[in-house]
Amino acid sequence: MSSVRERFQWQSDAVSGRRPCPMVQSSAVVRPVAERRVAAIDIGTNSIHLLIAAIDPALHSFSVVLAEKSTTRLGERDPDTGDLSADAIERAFRTLRHCRDLAASHGVEQIVTAATSAVREAPNGRDFLLALQEQLDLDVDLVSGPEEARLIYLGVVSGMAFGDTPHWILDIGGGSTELVLADGRDARALTSTRIGAVRLQREFCQQEPLSEQRRTFLQAYIQGALDPAVAQVKRALKSGECPVMVGTSGTAMALASLAAAEDPKPPLKLGGYRLSRERIDQLVERLLLLTPEQRRALAPINDRRAEIIVPGSLILQTAMTMLGAKELVVCERALREGLIVDWMLRNDLLGDRFAFQSTIRERTVLHLARNYGVDAGRADRVATHALSLYDQTYGLLHHDEGEGRLLLWAAAQLHTCGKHVNIAAYHKHTWYLIRHGELLGYSESEHLMVAAMARYHRRGLPKKRHESWQLIEGRQERRTVASLSLLLRLAAALDRRPEGVIAAIQVHPEGPRSNPSGFRVSLQPLPSAEGQATPDLSLECWSLQGCTDVVKEATGLQMRVPAGSAPGMTPIAAGMTEPGAATATVLG
Repeated sequence: MSSVRERFQWQSDAVSGRRPCPMVQSSAVVRPVAERRVAAIDIGTNSIHLLIAAIDPALHSFSVVLAEKSTTRLGERDPDTGDLSADAIERAFRTLRHCRDLAASHGVEQIVTAATSAVREAPNGRDFLLALQEQLDLDVDLVSGPEEARLIYLGVVSGMAFGDTPHWILDIGGGSTELVLADGRDARALTSTRIGAVRLQREFCQQEPLSEQRRTFLQAYIQGALDPAVAQVKRALKSGECPVMVGTSGTAMALASLAAAEDPKPPLKLGGYRLSRERIDQLVERLLLLTPEQRRALAPINDRRAEIIVPGSLILQTAMTMLGAKELVVCERALREGLIVDWMLRNDLLGDRFAFQSTIRERTVLHLARNYGVDAGRADRVATHALSLYDQTYGLLHHDEGEGRLLLWAAAQLHTCGKHVNIAAYHKHTWYLIRHGELLGYSESEHLMVAAMARYHRRGLPKKRHESWQLIEGRQERRTVASLSLLLRLAAALDRRPEGVIAAIQVHPEGPRSNPSGFRVSLQPLPSAEGQATPDLSLECWSLQGCTDVVKEATGLQMRVPAGSAPGMTPIAAGMTEPGAATATVLG
């Protein structure tokens, strides 16, 4: 059996067009391995976050079982001594006791915990951690600023595909701001600056709305504080590189929530949501004019975030100005997910961090397929057939330049997941499950396209009244979905048995390539075992012929399919004597 990593590499190569995807027989299906559960606790200046993850050792991936956030305001320190206040410590203890007990109830094998800015700067911070160890049996790592930045980077790369493009990662916390320059291979620069939303709120925003003079002073202060970090990440850039800007954590998520609430079609999830610099400027200008009470009345953000969103937004706006960033991409993963990835690295569950990042889009699809009980062997065969048709029919059945290839592979892997709900009309259930599932590394648009391709692999063609079609907004995206879902339909029609019988598919255009009248399909059966007959493909021929009317309706082309030995069909129905009807070629 080939290793999981080899399987990923084959699929990664196949979907990128480097080489054809091999046939993956059911004997090569990766068998489920017992999951391992780990909890991560992020003790921040404003909040304490708990995440419980189910780790799949075979796929080298994890899924979030539970995520909780409690606003503990640990950064509200004694104004004279700088110590963590007694009230703040009590709130933190109460929350951490709850987190510990909740993690234990989920059967985690370990709790990994990190304390950041508020604890590392407080004179009594280490006493606080010692009390946690003695009273709650929690061993908490007091992480430095650069280590905090490294963990944030690990969290982000577990949820976004970087490719070969460098990324700036900006995480605005309550007491510090981390700025990272990284690519899929490693972090090139890790910085941490002692400015954060809670810290600036406490020191500079006691009277709101801010006066113009106070705002100007605060922006200058932020710029001065960020100068060394910005200079460091700029020095790590190579000539000609234009990084993508990624925003994580509370401030970025809050601004994205405000913006998304105004969109005609708000996204289901904020991961991958894009905010232009102009839109951020507009949101910041509006927030600056509001009182705290007016901000708390804004539905997309909670009361505590409303209190600190102005200084946090000014940090974000200033950083983008200094870096020359024109757009911000929101990532829902950050330090707590980074703690999980770091644990996996330390326990040899990832091996190569770059391999982990470079295959994120493939792994998240396979992980979702496994969660919904998809037959991996059959999904691989359908994906192989679909990609073979894709490679042979450019200019004939589709005009995709390569961007849709991975989306077609993903849709093929997931096209039967709706059977997890009900086999009747399972393609509709498939759309819902993909639409509401987690596909890491895919943009919102790509996510919708994958779901729609799977939705239209059977039954009727897309219609304007369908929600799955209405959500695909771009004309080009709709063309891609319509054409590639047709390829998936043909591929699925060729997989009718538990075991594969087709070795290869060949498509032969009829007429001039620039204006073909149709195309003919040839099927080659798998070699038979010694002493056994060559597999009979009449079932596959019959199934494929059932798609001829849909192909004609969608493309205007006549598909000629193997039909001569289809059971239960008359010669005319099978196309043997009727002029212009289907004919067959089966390569033995």
